[in-house]
Amino acid sequence: MSFWPKSHKARRRLTIVLAAAPVLALAVGLTLYGLRENISLFLTPGQVAEAPLRPGKTFQLGGMVEVGSLKVADGRNMTFRVVDNQAGMTVIYDGEVTSLFREGQGVVAEGSLRDDGVFVAKRVLAKHDEKYMPREVSKALKEQGEWRGEGQRPDHDMPKVPRQQGS
Repeated sequence: MSFWPKSHKARRRLTIVLAAAPVLALAVGLTLYGLRENISLFLTPGQVAEAPLRPGKTFQLGGMVEVGSLKVADGRNMTFRVVDNQAGMTVIYDGEVTSLFREGQGVVAEGSLRDDGVFVAKRVLAKHDEKYMPREVSKALKEQGEWRGEGQRPDHDMPKVPRQQGS
């Protein structure tokens, strides 16, 4: 029995499919290769502790800013801990944050790990309640029992982070 069909029309279709398949596979492969560094993973501190991440790999770290962990130097350089029910991670950030950033609130920091396991953030995103939380963040927090409900803040009297005036 021959691989090629007897019908001329069917042979032509099969030839076109066989010629197009490698081209399509190559296009998909090149697209995925080009996007591999632009894919931003979202992880909680507990997931980072379990995942074998190499230092320098960019990802988004999300969780709650631990109460009492925020230390601000010269209005810009800050250190704080992001926690979930499983683990905590120290974050270093050099830059300005919005007035919504405070202890006990949700945060998403984008950056990478150093060799010593400290997360160095390039960007810090804060929000005032869970209504505006990305779907991945709210899902991860719900799974870990950290979900604070619709718009409920854990502590309304928390001090805000001092911001540098002017620029």
